[in-house]
Parts: sequence; structure tokens; C-alpha cells
Amino acid sequence: MIRIAIQSKGRLNEESVELLRDAGVTIDEQKRKFLGRAANYPLEVLYLRDDDIPEVVADGSADIGIVGLNEVAETGADVTVVRRLGFGRCRISLAVPKSQQVDSQLAWFNGKTIATSYPNILRRFFDERGISASIRVIKGSVEIAPAAGIADAIFDIVSSGGTLISNGLVEVERVFESEAVLIAGPNLTAEKQALLDSLLFRIDAVSDSRGKKYILMNLPSDRIDEAIRILPALRSPTVMPLAAEGWCSLHSVVADIDLWDKVEKLKALGAEGILVLQLDKVIE
Repeated sequence: MIRIAIQSKGRLNEESVELLRDAGVTIDEQKRKFLGRAANYPLEVLYLRDDDIPEVVADGSADIGIVGLNEVAETGADVTVVRRLGFGRCRISLAVPKSQQVDSQLAWFNGKTIATSYPNILRRFFDERGISASIRVIKGSVEIAPAAGIADAIFDIVSSGGTLISNGLVEVERVFESEAVLIAGPNLTAEKQALLDSLLFRIDAVSDSRGKKYILMNLPSDRIDEAIRILPALRSPTVMPLAAEGWCSLHSVVADIDLWDKVEKLKALGAEGILVLQLDKVIE
């Protein structure tokens, strides 16, 4: 049995549960407790606040965890980042009231008071750049600090930037880029490491399928070489002859971002009957 700590609520909880479900690990969210168990995998789920997860994994109360990289950096916990998971992306930035005249120089922050929930990340950033500022720790609603006269500026998580705008703030410096990561503690037994490796195999298969489509089409046989140059696959596209003489069926995998550009080029080569299918898993 291996124990994983995940965020108890919020977007990161939802996306963590979705990732585990896609990896074939079923968690009954309807009957959720502080500590639950997967129905079809030797895994326990511990639900915690995000800022508690790195330390709980470090001290062995949980073996692994899914948490924002920002929380790992802030706590400095003795954990290993074993996978970047590609969701929960955000940044931690310095922001000031729009009324302030701040140029691109960080020297403006000298002598100022900055409100934040991430004092350790900010202190390291300022120390590396020789900035002397007062850091005021606030848990929650950091964005109201300048308007309330608590601080001159803030250092806080930014996703879309909408919260900053609604509070009359403007982002002036991106300091830390974050996303969800899978972390592991320092003292996994051989049995738990084997379970982690098995889980990673499943997670990688899920992650590798995201942002990709399976594409197949009929194509004149004499245009196959050109089509392969347009549409490289995981190793090599699958080419099969059709009953109709001079025609083949071409199968491949393409990234979502490139799909329409490649389809247009393939159509220009004479491709017909193009099918685009959703990928569920990619196992290499």
C-alpha cells in the first residue's frame, strides 16, 4: 500500500482526482473522508491543505503527493519532484497599484513593504538581486493589502490576472513559474517504490496522450513519402494498402496545436476520408 496526499478541495483536487481516475485508480469522492482508499489499486488518499502536503510527504506520513511546485519551493521540504504534471499552471508575481509609476527596475521595491503568502520565495528572489524590502506575511486575500494600507505592493499567485485587475493592481515582475508536480519522500521502501513506478507508468501514458489526436486517412500510394514528411508519428506512421489499386491508408498521431495545418497540407496531397479520433492513452 502506498499513500498519496492531495489537496482537499479546489481546482488542484479536481485535476488530481481526474488524473488518478484516467490512470485507472478509482476514488469515491462521494464518500470522501480525511483518509480514503482507492477501490482498485493499493493506494490510500490523504486530503490536506496544499501548504501541508510537502512536509507531510517529507516526514513520511504520506509517501507521495500532488501539489503545486510553488508550495515545494516555499517550504523547502526534503522531497523529490518525480514528475511535472502539466496542469495547475500559474505564476507568482510582484504587483503594485496602477497609480504607482514603476519602471522595469526592481530598485523601486527597496524600502517598500510587500504583502505575500510566500515569504521564502520572495526573500530568496530579493536577496539574489540585492533588494532590501520589508516582507509582511498575510494568509489569504493578499490582493487587498495595498488598498487597505497594509503594504505598498504584493507578491501573489497569478493565473488569468483578473483578481489583480479587480483590485486595481498591475503585474510588474514574474518571479516564479509553477505547476502541479508529483513529489516523493526520501525513504520509500522497495515495495512502495515499485508501486510508485507502476503508478508513474500509468500517469505517463495518460500525460503523453493529452494534447494529441489519432488521425487516419486514405491517400494515393505515390504521395505516401510526402505525407510522412508532413505527419511523423511516435516511431513511424502506419501505412496499409487498400483494396482499391493505387491507394493506401495512413495512420498517425498529431499534436492538437498542429492538427489543422497538417490536415490542410494532407488534403492538398489528395488525402480523403480523414478521421480524427481522441486518444485515451499512449503507452510506449
